[in-house]
Amino acid sequence: MRLRLFTMNLVLVLVIAVTSRSVSSAAEEKLARLKGLIIAGGCCHDYPNQVKIISEGLSQRVSITWDIVLEGDGGRDHKISVYKNPDWAKKYDVIVHNECFGGVKDPDFIKGIVNAHHAGVPGIFIHCSLHSYRNAGAGADGWRELIGVTSTSHEKHRSVLVKKINSDHPIMQGFPAEWQTPNGELYKIERVWPNCIPLAQAFGQDTQKNHVCIWANKFGNARVFGTSLGHHNETMNTDIWLDLVGRGLLWTVGKLEDDGAPAAGFEGSGRKPIVLEKPKPKADPKFNN
Repeated sequence: MRLRLFTMNLVLVLVIAVTSRSVSSAAEEKLARLKGLIIAGGCCHDYPNQVKIISEGLSQRVSITWDIVLEGDGGRDHKISVYKNPDWAKKYDVIVHNECFGGVKDPDFIKGIVNAHHAGVPGIFIHCSLHSYRNAGAGADGWRELIGVTSTSHEKHRSVLVKKINSDHPIMQGFPAEWQTPNGELYKIERVWPNCIPLAQAFGQDTQKNHVCIWANKFGNARVFGTSLGHHNETMNTDIWLDLVGRGLLWTVGKLEDDGAPAAGFEGSGRKPIVLEKPKPKADPKFNN
């Protein structure tokens, strides 16, 4: 009888514990102030782990929950499925682009992505999103104007020294005057579009010139934040990078104070380590990186 009672009590405790976790998780999601979409996938990067870094790291710094689209299986000519819906972005407060699809050349497909942001949905553009649609020629000019910079190639893999060039912008509050990245792949910036505000740059050893690597942009009715930093997980999974992108996100949605702090009620859950799986990046043999 005692054994039976003990077993029943143990089951009850387990049920309560599981239920509490479910209620807690549901409550946290309900209390989140923002809803975001992460678009990821394509060639040459460890996107499963990068999605984990971005989603967990930004939620630690911003009151936000995420939908995630991870597609492409290592190729560069995949068309992200959600973009085919004209209303794909309407239910989100912000879109994070971390895709690498340089082989897509369809101008109408690209225009559908661009139009959603021009209408007012804020965007975050990370690393290889700059090189997405780069083979579309003039058909991708709207994409480049949306991002704020044009880049179609990068320098050799090496750590880069990032230098802050706009100390007054709220996004750069808390960012060091100089930051030596753990690893790097500096993008060659060929054009800075008129509405782009450069925030930091790095000197390219191959090109012997400075390249903007952090910026803010205005496109139509949307605010945009971008950084070309983020090829390697060890760069992304740092407080400096995540704090930066967190401030960038808050700025795009109008919830960043002048001192770089989140507006009241838009704070995240708090920093904690992000544990990653063994990286498994895929390369598309049809293209040179």
